[in-house]
Amino acid sequence: MISALAITYNEEEHIERFIKSLSFVDELIIVDSNSTDQTVTIAKQLNAKVFTRDFDDFSSQKNFALQKASHEWVVFFDLDEIISKDLADEIQSKIKTSKNVSAFKVKRNFYFMGRRMKYSGFQNDAVVRVFKKSDCSFGTSLVHETLDVNGTTETLKNKSDHYTYKNFDDYNEKLTRYSKLQAENLYNSNKRPSFYHFLIRPFWRFFHQYFIKLGVLDGKEGFILAYINAFSVFKRYLFLWTMYRKID
Repeated sequence: MISALAITYNEEEHIERFIKSLSFVDELIIVDSNSTDQTVTIAKQLNAKVFTRDFDDFSSQKNFALQKASHEWVVFFDLDEIISKDLADEIQSKIKTSKNVSAFKVKRNFYFMGRRMKYSGFQNDAVVRVFKKSDCSFGTSLVHETLDVNGTTETLKNKSDHYTYKNFDDYNEKLTRYSKLQAENLYNSNKRPSFYHFLIRPFWRFFHQYFIKLGVLDGKEGFILAYINAFSVFKRYLFLWTMYRKID
């Protein structure tokens, strides 16, 4: 028996495809952060169990979803990931036959502006997407939450396709949200921005992604991706600076 979990916000474009790709599971739970489009309506029409919850942070949303799962084995993909039939079949097979395994990583093919990014740091992109509920929980970070696994982790052979990019404005807005959450993390840790954070950190992010991680081999898309990710680092410390300005 398998529970599929997901967190959503304004995902009407992807929700139907996503739910249908999970036809192999026994339960589908959606935790929605007050979507203003048809996400919830479509999910309910497709027999998903939908819970509406104000967004605190990604870890809280995912741990809440995890608490609602009825079954021991959980699959937890993002809405912008494609779960192929081969991947679905492998997940079911591994759950039935693997012993003493607590979690499985899934490798991802990352797509940006219509192009598969073979470099830019995504060469070995793999994340835990299948795991035992009793052995795992999400950490407390406000953004880029990590799954803490108490046990053995293996990697599946089949990959998922990751289409995080809808359009430039959407992707830039997503990075801005992440920058704000990261700034809150830093603020809560009493860290203040300096000249180093505004100049050196964004430059290093671009240099690392574009040259060291070979983003240069991903063409113009590799350059654009490195640039906007570097700018998101700058915005992180700009948001942090404005938070201190309000109290100084």
